[in-house]
Amino acid sequence: MSQVTLSGFLLCRSLEEADRISHLLPDHIRQTRTEPGCILFEVMRSMADPARFAVREVFASRADLEAHTARVKASDWGRATRGIPRDYVLTIGGKDKRYAFPGSDPD
Repeated sequence: MSQVTLSGFLLCRSLEEADRISHLLPDHIRQTRTEPGCILFEVMRSMADPARFAVREVFASRADLEAHTARVKASDWGRATRGIPRDYVLTIGGKDKRYAFPGSDPD
């Protein structure tokens, strides 16, 4: 079983959108860090571009990441960020691939 790392960016389309989800971020971080298999979870708003958030997640397994994804889809954070573009890379066993977070594509 290999650790899974997800890294990249959440790319808000406006400062208003970024401010709105920024208010939900502390609870989202708190909930995620208590999930089984969560090793590291960081989301930081860029000072240079405040509509951009850097994301780094490390889970013990792909199954733990998938459980996180399922929980997020049904959460306030998931509903508020649905449709916001993400630019993520998934790393498993030293191999990188693009990762399309479910619901991140605009409707």
